Amino acid sequence: MSIELKMPALSPTMEEGTLAKWLVKEGDTVSSGDILAEIETDKATMEFEAVDEGKIAKILIPEGSDGVKVGTPIAILAGEGEDAGSVAAAPPPKAEAAPPPKVEEPKVQAAPPAKGGGETPPAASAPAALAPKASSGDRIKASPLARRLAEAQGIDLSTLKGSGPGGRIVRADLGAAAGGAMAAPASSASAPSPSAISTPAHVEPLDIPHEVIKLSNMRKTIARRLTESKQQIPHIYLTLDANLDALLKLRTELNAGLASRGVKLSVNDMLIKALALALIEVPECNVSFGGDQLIKYSRADISVAVSIPNGLITPIIDDANNKSISAISKEMSDLATRAKEGKLQPHEYQGGTASLSNMGMFGIKHFEAVINPPQAMIMAIGAGEKRPYVIDDSLQIATVMSATGSFDHRAIDGADGARLMKLFKELIESPLALVA
Repeated sequence: MSIELKMPALSPTMEEGTLAKWLVKEGDTVSSGDILAEIETDKATMEFEAVDEGKIAKILIPEGSDGVKVGTPIAILAGEGEDAGSVAAAPPPKAEAAPPPKVEEPKVQAAPPAKGGGETPPAASAPAALAPKASSGDRIKASPLARRLAEAQGIDLSTLKGSGPGGRIVRADLGAAAGGAMAAPASSASAPSPSAISTPAHVEPLDIPHEVIKLSNMRKTIARRLTESKQQIPHIYLTLDANLDALLKLRTELNAGLASRGVKLSVNDMLIKALALALIEVPECNVSFGGDQLIKYSRADISVAVSIPNGLITPIIDDANNKSISAISKEMSDLATRAKEGKLQPHEYQGGTASLSNMGMFGIKHFEAVINPPQAMIMAIGAGEKRPYVIDDSLQIATVMSATGSFDHRAIDGADGARLMKLFKELIESPLALVA
């Protein structure tokens, strides 16, 4: 039996993507795990793997196609014993309706909060309740990973519609059903929807020599999310200076000891650790704002801004407060390399409880970063430079760095933000606490 290969949901928030490149051609035989295509999502370029075995009978969507909706058939796979030519000649089966993440989620967000002081039901429950339920005799097609995750999260697979080949349920379908690992809670009724945010639809170029560059999906997403962040989140900015000399001395000593292991710590690695420890010590800042509720996290997952050719991505150091600086350094190096190659998996860049953005390598002294929702804070790091600095009541020369915390004032009070900044400075100026 022939199988429709459909545009997969490669992340919980993905609704459409660009079929950047086919890595197979019609007539090729493929096996489970083979890479079929490269798909550009709103975050990265990712590989699309085959789940079933067979022969590529027909490619329905040519490479380079933009705006391909999740669930759209993109190719037909001839099953074992089938003639690929006859399958390709037959009209493709009618495309199924778009999967629940696209259709149902907006209904949940638009629903008014419950009256009488009761809590609004979580968004995760609605798609499962609204999806058609399979009969007990039906065989549910799901990947082994999806089955394990569904069992762990208590998700009934019979309530989901798969976006994988042949309607197979994959991990992304579970993430969508649960609203994503770090998806923002349902917003209050007064919050504007993304479609309500005013942005210029078209701007005529000036009468000067110019080039018109088509925006990538990633750049479109960056533009939309940053606009939403500045329009919806009341930012408060807190800046302080920190003496880096003790941290730089400790870094030199640690690198001398780690040289035989091939590890070289950066200042950024140590700042990630410092921010993670500060968030644990000041849990009022390790939060997300959820309209009528505040989500407080018990571990610090630090999203680190990495510049890549198409824009910016924020790979995550999970549980950074409990990792050694050397472990953070190795993980950060791997994540940054794969981010620039477009090979990060969604769980490696979606989530995080707070962010760190360092522009010191460009000589930038001070800047104010835009909060990455649903997070409630981001730390902006400037360049360390020699400056006059008062030490023990005498004016001396020290390596000084400016750091600016951007805080969501709906979730974090100024006093709590100031406590976090103060502790962050103390950890930098007395860095032995980072390795204790």
